[in-house]
Amino acid sequence: MVTSPVDLSTLEDSRSSGAYLKRDLTIVRGEGAILYDTDGNRYIDCVGGQGAANLGHCHPAVVAAVQRQMAELMVCPELFHNPVRAQYQAALCRAANMPRVFLCNSGAEANEAALKIARLTTGRRNFVSTMRGFHGRTMGALSVTWEKTYREPFEPLIGEVRHVPYNNVERLAAVLDDTIAAVIVEVVQGEGGLHPAQPGYLAEVQRLCHERGALLIVDEVQTGFGRTGTLFAHQHDGIQPDLLTLAKSIAGGLPMGAVLLGERVGALPPASHGSTFGGNPLACAAGWAVLDVLQNTELIERARTLGDSVLEHWRTNLPNGAREVRGRGLMIGLELRGKVAPVLKTLQARGVLALPAGTMVLRLLPPLVIEENDLWHAVHVIEEVLNDAF
Repeated sequence: MVTSPVDLSTLEDSRSSGAYLKRDLTIVRGEGAILYDTDGNRYIDCVGGQGAANLGHCHPAVVAAVQRQMAELMVCPELFHNPVRAQYQAALCRAANMPRVFLCNSGAEANEAALKIARLTTGRRNFVSTMRGFHGRTMGALSVTWEKTYREPFEPLIGEVRHVPYNNVERLAAVLDDTIAAVIVEVVQGEGGLHPAQPGYLAEVQRLCHERGALLIVDEVQTGFGRTGTLFAHQHDGIQPDLLTLAKSIAGGLPMGAVLLGERVGALPPASHGSTFGGNPLACAAGWAVLDVLQNTELIERARTLGDSVLEHWRTNLPNGAREVRGRGLMIGLELRGKVAPVLKTLQARGVLALPAGTMVLRLLPPLVIEENDLWHAVHVIEEVLNDAF
């Protein structure tokens, strides 16, 4: 029987698909914003489950909700009504100020559904996305993703997708004709290098969509649920999406996604889309607990305050190895003067886990529950590593 950590990681490598480039680290336990490996070493988690751990690891409210629901009912497809689902859907719709929701299992699924819904609602076939945008790896979501290395091995993809520069209203206006079903856009480009929307940009995108009969899909898979200092990041800009896609932290770490449907979309025709596990009671119980915590604590305001402090610190004290800092709330990116991969390896050795965003951007997505002293310790370790690296 294989029991040692080294043997288990070798076993995992031998049977895993090969699609993931794994780090030399085996995580066995987490609490809040802290992770532990097989040797008991402590790490400050600024990966945050790639954005899926806004409430941290094993948040007590989520754990309790899941344990209660597991003892009652785990599976109930939307073929039947369910009281937990009903109450969660109502709470999520109120929070987003949108009338209806389709529940699924991931961000890629949510974006895939949004593209289908846009075609169904408008009768149009084509889409506009943005350069540097990332929306998932399924065939439709991949089609509106910018990075060619993700797309080209799987072409041909869906219909015509026109990619325009982010934060450029003029280029959008030039391609937004009567064949476009929807424009899909992030509020902060995560995988694309941590580029926030400039003031007024999203409002202009919304205006153009309304003017020309297209729907506005706002992808908040990474920016939702308090990450940027508001419950949903588009609330900074005062807009109302026609379709809002959510996932990652929606259920505190359980697989879940959602598409909120606005007034310009309305109810979907029966059997027009579906998901076996979408809206299962277990995920709904977790999602309901997440919403309750975020709406009844100071975590969202705290994310804005802490994030602003770190951003301001680095704007005035930029490490030698960095060119620029960008971000919003606790979604922070440092554009480096060299490759990010060796920096991530050194940080891991120093007890800080972080993400890339492209080849030269260091991305931080710490849980919103991170202790302030742990956040600033991570900041100072990053500064030391960057000052030595370049």
